[in-house]
Amino acid sequence: MNEELQSYYRARAKEYDKVYLIPEEQQDLADATTLFQRLFSGKNVLEVACGTGYWTEQISRVAASILATDINENVIEIARSRDLPETVSFEVVDMFQLETENRFDALFGGFIWSHILLQDLNGFLQKMSGFLQPGSVFAFIDSKPVVGGYHDKRSITQTDAHGNTYQTRTLEDGTQHVVLKNFPTREFLVTTLSGIASNIQYVDLKHYWIVCGKV
Repeated sequence: MNEELQSYYRARAKEYDKVYLIPEEQQDLADATTLFQRLFSGKNVLEVACGTGYWTEQISRVAASILATDINENVIEIARSRDLPETVSFEVVDMFQLETENRFDALFGGFIWSHILLQDLNGFLQKMSGFLQPGSVFAFIDSKPVVGGYHDKRSITQTDAHGNTYQTRTLEDGTQHVVLKNFPTREFLVTTLSGIASNIQYVDLKHYWIVCGKV
């Protein structure tokens, strides 16, 4: 993972969960939770970039098990402090370096797709699909560039030669970070996933998008 991105989320760890308190996004969070709990019920889930464990907690209420991974130890420490069942385990690892002999029947990535370089997406998806049994389900959720919202596309400050876009974000301690933040279209998501997946569905919420399907 990009070192600047890793540093940003390590520094943001203690304030990160405030993003789940934005009033206008509460309905999206409720709708997404309902969808994920239905999709992952009884599943053995591999979660990448679990962060502070908000989605880990929601999914753990119905999943058979979760292996929740993240590159930053301090965000996993926050995740571990949640009221989670013993069926949840954690591993500190870069998702691009993850190795496990376990095979899962579900994959979840919350707000990580937008932080993957466009040129790395296919390799990432191929690697993740290698951890899944045939017929496994998956879901990704991420932000839409809602005008006037937390992720307003007008906040993009840089674009690189590959088309990746970046935002300059300021944390509560005053430090600034240039953060990779891509905003894929529905067509791009479906086309990119079609190489490994079937039954692809796109869910268009007000502030978020969700894409799910089978591998």
